[in-house]
Amino acid sequence: MASNKIQFRSIHELKDPALNNKLAQKEFQEEIPVEDFLGDAEKNGSSTSRRDFLKLLGFSTAAVTLAACEAPVIKTIPYVVKPHDIIPGIPNYYASTYFDGFDFASVLVKTREGRPIKIEPNPIAGDLGKTSARAQASVLSLYDNDKVKQPKFEGKDETFDKVDSYIIKGLEEANAAGKRIVLLSHSFASPTFKKLFADFKAKYPTAELVTYDAYPYAAALDAAQEVFGTRALPVYDLRGTELLVSFQADFLGDYNGGGLESSYAAARKPGANMLRHIQVESNMSLTGANADSRYRLKPSQVNKTLVEVYNAIVGGGTSDKTASEIAKELQAKGSKAVVFADGSKGAQVLAHLINQKLGSTAFTGKANLLKEFDKARFEEFLGWVNAGQVGVLIANNVDPIYSYHKGEDFKKSLAKVPYVIAVADKKNEMYKAAKAVIPVANWLESWGDIEPQTGVYSLMQPTIQKIYKSRQIEESLLVWKNGKNNAANNYYDYLKANASSILGGTSFNKALYNGFNTSTNATTLSYAGGNAAQAVAELGNFKASDLELVLYTKTAMGDGTQANNPWLQELPDPITRMSWDNYLTISPKDAERLGIENDLNARMQLDGSIVNLTVNGVTIKDVPVFIQPGQAEGSVGLALGYGKKNSGATADTGVNAYPLFDGSNLAVSNVKLEKTGEDHEFAGIQLQNTLMGRYEIAKEVPLAEFLNVAFDDEHKGWNKPLEYHTISGALPARKIDLWDAFDDTDGPHFNMSIDLNSCTGCGSCIIACQAENNVPVVGKEEIRMSRDMYWLRIDRYYSSRQKVEVYEGLKEGMAVPELYGTAFGDGGALNHPADNPDVIFQPVMCQHCNHAPCETVCPVAATSHGKQGQNHMAYNRCIGTRYCANNCPYKVRRFNWFTYNLNDKFDFNMNNDLGRMVLNPDVVVRTRGVMEKCSLCIQMTQTTILEAKKENRVVKDGEFQTACSKACTTGSIQFGDMNDKASEVRKLYAGDRRYYLLEEIGTKPNVFYHTKVRNRVEK
Repeated sequence: MASNKIQFRSIHELKDPALNNKLAQKEFQEEIPVEDFLGDAEKNGSSTSRRDFLKLLGFSTAAVTLAACEAPVIKTIPYVVKPHDIIPGIPNYYASTYFDGFDFASVLVKTREGRPIKIEPNPIAGDLGKTSARAQASVLSLYDNDKVKQPKFEGKDETFDKVDSYIIKGLEEANAAGKRIVLLSHSFASPTFKKLFADFKAKYPTAELVTYDAYPYAAALDAAQEVFGTRALPVYDLRGTELLVSFQADFLGDYNGGGLESSYAAARKPGANMLRHIQVESNMSLTGANADSRYRLKPSQVNKTLVEVYNAIVGGGTSDKTASEIAKELQAKGSKAVVFADGSKGAQVLAHLINQKLGSTAFTGKANLLKEFDKARFEEFLGWVNAGQVGVLIANNVDPIYSYHKGEDFKKSLAKVPYVIAVADKKNEMYKAAKAVIPVANWLESWGDIEPQTGVYSLMQPTIQKIYKSRQIEESLLVWKNGKNNAANNYYDYLKANASSILGGTSFNKALYNGFNTSTNATTLSYAGGNAAQAVAELGNFKASDLELVLYTKTAMGDGTQANNPWLQELPDPITRMSWDNYLTISPKDAERLGIENDLNARMQLDGSIVNLTVNGVTIKDVPVFIQPGQAEGSVGLALGYGKKNSGATADTGVNAYPLFDGSNLAVSNVKLEKTGEDHEFAGIQLQNTLMGRYEIAKEVPLAEFLNVAFDDEHKGWNKPLEYHTISGALPARKIDLWDAFDDTDGPHFNMSIDLNSCTGCGSCIIACQAENNVPVVGKEEIRMSRDMYWLRIDRYYSSRQKVEVYEGLKEGMAVPELYGTAFGDGGALNHPADNPDVIFQPVMCQHCNHAPCETVCPVAATSHGKQGQNHMAYNRCIGTRYCANNCPYKVRRFNWFTYNLNDKFDFNMNNDLGRMVLNPDVVVRTRGVMEKCSLCIQMTQTTILEAKKENRVVKDGEFQTACSKACTTGSIQFGDMNDKASEVRKLYAGDRRYYLLEEIGTKPNVFYHTKVRNRVEK
């Protein structure tokens, strides 16, 4: 075995020994609620069998034949004069910058016939070009049908001309009366925007620019101001770091503005100098899930531990055992160690001072300039409003009524402002409070520039004409400054003129082509202060209570800017594997103590208790509770960014936690829960397939064993090659087969390598696959029915130490859940496995088996094997028997239960003309009744081959890509040609950590995995 552990996917497996069989039985349901979709009153209440379903929908051979002759005709209009830069069928790529006020990435935008359809990383931008799940999904936000589509005045449609006249009148009145003109904007690190506002202020001297962010990074910026003397976040690089200790800092998420995944993965490469990661936290975060050692403590205890570690580092010593162990490791590594902390200003200050004491080389001295919120400045603005000093308020796509913890008070105070203008994309609370509304242009429709960090200048360019009557804030400022219909109101010209002073000798066109450029901005950070005593006192003032709450941002939702994006709402949380929800996470022991339950119903669907959550007198009603393994006792967690009203049908999901967030402190005490007696229906993905009935699905090994024991050692080997015992003796599994081998030596033969050590579970590959392959959103009800359509999933496995060998128990005929009792007893020396389990993330897609079980059972040969190693699907041949899904051991095939496109039942992006603009024309939109699954992006591999043929050359290594491999921020997913002897994927194949998923069943996959290595001493 690779490790002496057991693996489980949920706490329900620990309770019910028969769960595996139940899940397998429920995987392919017979009852199908077709009456909801077909509207046949006579069928209501009936139990419709699968055979009746196929009859009802005309899925006979004759019906399929007729349907092929009666496909719908969608009328199109050809070009009268074809644009020179558009060749039908050929994609164009534009370098641009993704920035929505919260997230940033330097990207390439893929367009087809003038439509942006895909976001790709900009390779020259390095870490700043990596695309998160939110960056990948942002292209769908462009085609949001719930957007404000034209200017409004007093709630009615109006022209820009009339709205601008009203606004200019208000600006002139306020200026003449000496009242303030406030532009309230999210953080906007654009040098040209700042210059333009300065010009605007020259015309209207009372104008003020005030920054407001829903998730403001106030504590981090205040700490940076104190320690570095500059209000900017420090930039870290972990590539030379050998020890990282994090206190509540989710640095693989949104901590410090994000962006540490790549250097973290590089430092985690297994070897003698592999980074060791220690996490001290309350919630089971994405970062904590990737840690080697994880200490689960409630927030008040995390604060105490951080203070004790600081005391030990600076020479004061500590009697705390955990802090002493951590401090010793930090001191041993010295400059090759780094400490992160989050949750409050005091925690961040102490982390900076520890890093200064260690001389940490992870601190680069560069500044992250993307976050600009100043709490004192914002409170000064609130004072202006309440005193009646503001004549005009222009809100640039921010909604403090929703996200400010005193939003209702702010809403009431707006009555004191004569002119309230909302530059908004949704009919949100600010939209409703404003008299005039300007629809804001999407970033894909806009010109702009950003200085994200020291020495970097990134340009933004429109990749599509404005879909509706919208306008970016810079265009509006030009109109209000220069007057209507002025020739100088062209923001492109303004941007181009200002960029020349930043770019030096680089031409604007060249800089625009690159997207990512160097900047003259030389802001650097150095340690200049920091009041440790004050920080310690602040942390000590946090009052411990029976329950303490930690607020956080989810991987998919972030601060909620893209809450109306169905791709992100449906993306399962990497830890809980739940979608379409936020919820209160609670430890199993606290749940038992408080009578909170999560139960599986007869269909293996998860239902959970609902509570009213009260924190320091503020109550949020009807919050569902999820029992989370690894949650610290005495703590609960709740995600921000949900529960947005009037921001689209999809955004109105979950509960709004912002009333509990003061903008600085992510942890709060004095928490009370009151059960409502109602149950919540969760939409979970993790329980839908049955791989947990197998063993060694996700392999792991301690670093010491990896370094010192041969992988194939006869007795202690941690990745011993699988052998079959035959009449001729033991033979390697890959050499034995009942099948004839394919000749795969002619042309490319594709393989994919997935490294479990560098996969962080971020989900960017899932959204990239969804965008590339037109994977539909099915909604919460269908997810709950285990009918998700994802071609790629990331399974999350918990693992925990055991006292006995799994195989020894199996020899005695014991089932896996029964072994849990043997392993952990009723307390014993080890904790319950759900208390603090390790976590492994494992991406699983079609394994493209060379001897695929699905191919042999298809009665119409709809699925077959290609010479390049891909398992093909012929959709127009498939009749939907689902034999292939039954026969697939990896559970990666998806059946189209319903027509997801052009179907109002699935009111997401594919049932309206605007949303369908995102569809990739190179991939067919599948119809009801057929199977679908990963194709290893065959459209991309064939395009690469054709391009090389046209240029009369051989495809170079690295050119073959899939959507998931291009989007992977850590390089965990590698794709290439095994017949290229110099290819990276072939080198990875030769690695000691390589293994196949379920190799023992003889499917011979073209996807292989690499064992996860944990850098810790196993006790």
